[in-house]
Amino acid sequence: MDFKPMTRFRIVTLGCKVNQYESAWLREALCAEGWEWAGQGFADVTIVNTCIVTQTASRQSRQEIRKAIRRSPEGLVAAVGCYGQVFPEELMQIKGIGLIVGNSRKGAVVDLLKGALDGTDHEILVSGGFGSAARFDAMPVSRFSGRSRAFLKIQDGCESFCSYCIVPFARGPSRSLAMKEVLEGVERYCRAGYREIVLTGIHLGLYSGGEAGCSLVGLLKRIRSEKYPARIRLSSMEPNEITGEIIEMVAEGGWICRHLHIALQSGDDSILSSMNRRYTADDFAWLVQKIHETCPQSCIGADVMCGFPGENGQTFENTRSLLAGLPVSYLHVFRYSRRPGTRAAEFPLQVPPGEVKKMAEVMRALGRGKRSEFNRASLGNTLEVLREGRLPSKENMALGTSDNYVPVVFRFQSENDPDPLLKIRAEQIKDDKVEGTIVSASYPG
Repeated sequence: MDFKPMTRFRIVTLGCKVNQYESAWLREALCAEGWEWAGQGFADVTIVNTCIVTQTASRQSRQEIRKAIRRSPEGLVAAVGCYGQVFPEELMQIKGIGLIVGNSRKGAVVDLLKGALDGTDHEILVSGGFGSAARFDAMPVSRFSGRSRAFLKIQDGCESFCSYCIVPFARGPSRSLAMKEVLEGVERYCRAGYREIVLTGIHLGLYSGGEAGCSLVGLLKRIRSEKYPARIRLSSMEPNEITGEIIEMVAEGGWICRHLHIALQSGDDSILSSMNRRYTADDFAWLVQKIHETCPQSCIGADVMCGFPGENGQTFENTRSLLAGLPVSYLHVFRYSRRPGTRAAEFPLQVPPGEVKKMAEVMRALGRGKRSEFNRASLGNTLEVLREGRLPSKENMALGTSDNYVPVVFRFQSENDPDPLLKIRAEQIKDDKVEGTIVSASYPG
């Protein structure tokens, strides 16, 4: 009998938590086919899970594809995901690429890779539209290699069509994982020992699990009733989709993390309207104050875009002053990126890159101050911290994240505290992190 060596593969992932989840699924699915993870060694197949949300992400995706081709010139290099869905013609120009799979066919990528390797039914470009009846690809995952927390994709797609955003074209219409399968996913992670599970999606607030009344709120209520030995964290949400019930649940803590990340983008109403965002600066301010009043120790993050077409000194100052006066805990600041096919790409008054850079620097400085203030406010409190690994720069020191998203450094000795979820007393600020002492192990529920 001839010995057939196992196919060795590598996955390079760019972009969002949903991409990271889908790469984890692909890794498990290929290993179940008898393929072997290549690590840093030679790979017969390299899959680049692409991102195009900004020009930088697109460039990095192309760089990773070309790097993979140089590294394994005899191997198969496949580009999957958003790039092939929206701009396949750009990828077709890369010499040496062997397979391009858009998001509409990502669920079939295992069979497509096998076909490309054995030469059967092999087309380089495999994509197409989603259609109004697009189905959710479940892609079950049991483990996140090298991670202390696990992501669970429960929603895909977006129909908001914000004027700057390419994502609806890349991800298709909104669709959701059935509640029963969400619960099964949570249970799989709990059996694998995970103590934090991040519910994620392209537009998480649109979750609708197929059963009557199964909105995101309904799903969270069901998860709470199951009393799982893991805490739940919500990924980014839209301001107009964070309801009073969600705020009340987040304030409970324990089973759910006291952390909400809000996609603000701008604090100026004229810019928000031009972006096709469906709320006002006052709506955002009311929401942040409501969260803070309900749970003062909750962490409130915000996405902020700098340099949207038409932005000027006054509109930027409106955003800066809004955020400066609110109990926001940190900012995720990014520059506007002109994406072909979006309405904003054709807007007049495109902001010069130098001005955009200055705006982003000012906003990031504000964000650093907000983060420092929030971390300092935790001193003297006992935090529930998920241990994420050892701190390389310090012997016997570990790094973790509290349920309210405070980075915590603490002394760790595996024989004394093997559990990943710990209660830690916050004692001092050191190198932009909170340093503390373990009080006890802790489990939600």
